[in-house]
Amino acid sequence: MGAVKLELHCGSQRVDGIVVDPEPDWSFDALVSELNALETKLATTSTKPSSLNKTTSRGNEIERGRTFKLHAHEYEMEDTESEDDDVNDDRALVVAGKRITCDELYLSDSDDSDVMSAFEVQPYLMDEVEEVEGALFELTHEHQLRVKDEIRSKISVLESALVNESQNATSSLLRVEKYKTTRQELDKKFDTQYQRRIAEELDNHLTAVQQDRERRSQIEERKIRNDAANEEAKRKIALQEEKKQQEKAKAEAEAKLRAEEAKQAALEAERKAVMETKRKAAMEAEKRAEKETIGNSERVTSGATQQEAAGRPTDSASSLSNVETKKSGTGNVCQAAASALNLEHGRLQKLTELYERNQLIRSSSNKDYTRHENHIFRNIKTIRGSRDSVRSKASDLIKLLNDPQYPQSISVETFAKKVVSNAKAPGSAPFASAYVIVLVTSQVPHAMDILLAELHRVCPYTVPKHMVYKKSTFQSKEAYFKSIGYWEENGKMESTEDYLQRLESYVKMYAALVQTEIPKVQNLHGLQHGWAWLARFLNSLPANQYTAVSLDAFLRMAGFALFRRYKSQFLKMLNTISENFLVDLKSRNAPELRKTIAEIQTYIEDKMFLQEPEGRSLQTNLLSKECVVR
Repeated sequence: MGAVKLELHCGSQRVDGIVVDPEPDWSFDALVSELNALETKLATTSTKPSSLNKTTSRGNEIERGRTFKLHAHEYEMEDTESEDDDVNDDRALVVAGKRITCDELYLSDSDDSDVMSAFEVQPYLMDEVEEVEGALFELTHEHQLRVKDEIRSKISVLESALVNESQNATSSLLRVEKYKTTRQELDKKFDTQYQRRIAEELDNHLTAVQQDRERRSQIEERKIRNDAANEEAKRKIALQEEKKQQEKAKAEAEAKLRAEEAKQAALEAERKAVMETKRKAAMEAEKRAEKETIGNSERVTSGATQQEAAGRPTDSASSLSNVETKKSGTGNVCQAAASALNLEHGRLQKLTELYERNQLIRSSSNKDYTRHENHIFRNIKTIRGSRDSVRSKASDLIKLLNDPQYPQSISVETFAKKVVSNAKAPGSAPFASAYVIVLVTSQVPHAMDILLAELHRVCPYTVPKHMVYKKSTFQSKEAYFKSIGYWEENGKMESTEDYLQRLESYVKMYAALVQTEIPKVQNLHGLQHGWAWLARFLNSLPANQYTAVSLDAFLRMAGFALFRRYKSQFLKMLNTISENFLVDLKSRNAPELRKTIAEIQTYIEDKMFLQEPEGRSLQTNLLSKECVVR
């Protein structure tokens, strides 16, 4: 069964060693100990019959009205034990008029028998208590009952207050929970509204940013279109000006050509007149001889015939030989066509003026142009034989030459020098470089003359021009070699083999330049200039080691394009080379000429001019659709 609550209400004295008024705060173990002591005392007194006899002798009976009662109340029992609870609610022991109520002691069901046996005392126990003592006990008991009632009332009040407080706390907790729930709902609602507002503001901001970007993009597009339109207008104006200049130059060239033709015609007429005079003189001499002696007539006639035959011109080769001999006889050191020398003089004069202007700029300014010049050189030396490379390098070089931060004269000078110096570099691509040159000079026209002048300066055979060695003109062989382009390093002249390699590189670059054709892009020094170079070369320059290497390099680079345009006229040029130039070379019997003679002869005999030279057609999408190799 459940725990048993035992209350003991007695006086505050000790009776026979038994504590009548136990401590109200006793623990269960202390109460059990006190009960054990009480049981021991009762057992001790039961062994004294004299006390019992004394009580009985007095004739007093145990008062039934004043009893010692021990009540045991059981609380918090399960519903299944209700019957036992009814029995135990009013359990009491009557001992000699003394009443003990056990409300504060809790015992388990297993201890009920022990407690009850402890309080089952014999009736003779009360015989020892006197009436005064019984009254005292009764008063004490009543006092204890009143105190207990007060305590119970206070406990009841406290319990009611505790219940009320508990109810208030529960109510407060419920209110707090309700407030918390309401607050959470409000916070959730506010969060939803705040997030919605944030989303709206973010959407508005993104919309504004997008609109601003669109406006900026439209402004940039308009600016780009306007810049492109301005550039196109400038380009058209420049093309028109260039076209006018070219037409003017063409007219001047045609006038010079007509003047040259008239001069040649006059020379031819003079030559014919001289021959006619000689013929008439011979006929008169023959007539005089016939008159003098008949025996000498045949001899005179034969001599006249031979003289006439010697004075009759045969072919163009003989006329070229006469021209060379005449120039040598007059002591002319420089062998070149007059028109070629005039062009060279004009270009070199422009180059000199450019050098002087740039020198003045550098001396008057503390600005360092080294980085700008290196940037130009990096773009030139990285040109490759692909369309993308040509397009990107040409575009970058045009921007660098038109950079307003640097004087254009310095940029053009650097461009010309670096292009020429890169021509002799191993692995250079002459055809790709020629495409870049044509594209750049189409936007910066005056750069072409500066480039050609720089090329003439380092290689006179690009004029074409040949210097004849004469002791009266040159102090030494070294001075002569320097005049035709030999390099001197550390006081030592370079070998002829090294010089011929550089000579070949320069002529190849020049030939690649004149044969380059780009649709809708004008080559300021195109194929007609290459045809003029070949004619001047064959008419003015002698056949030697230097001119042979130059001619071989030029034919291999530009022969294909010359044949495509001039057809039979070019074939006549090749015949002249075979019948005159090669014959003169072979007549020298120089071992160093054999290789070059064989190469030129193979080129003509195998018709290698029908094959497009390697590298002339650029690889995969180099230029735009307008820049397609024809």
